[in-house]
Amino acid sequence: MMGFGVGGGLAGMWIMGLFGLLILVGVIVLIVWAIRALIPANRPGPSAAVDPLTQLQLRLARGEITPDEYEELRAHLRD
Repeated sequence: MMGFGVGGGLAGMWIMGLFGLLILVGVIVLIVWAIRALIPANRPGPSAAVDPLTQLQLRLARGEITPDEYEELRAHLRD
């Protein structure tokens, strides 16, 4: 009788199962990468750049700076 003993076939099944799992994970990673590459992110690019005065106004509106700081920085930008 030719064979590897009682556990030989079981070890091969484990190896094939792990190999199949690795392939499945690889396919999922590839699909996620492809979707992220094809769908543009919602990040402003260079074309959506805002001028410094508008950024300053937005900071004031969000409460990041006080009106006094706004006036000081605006005067500095206009110089």
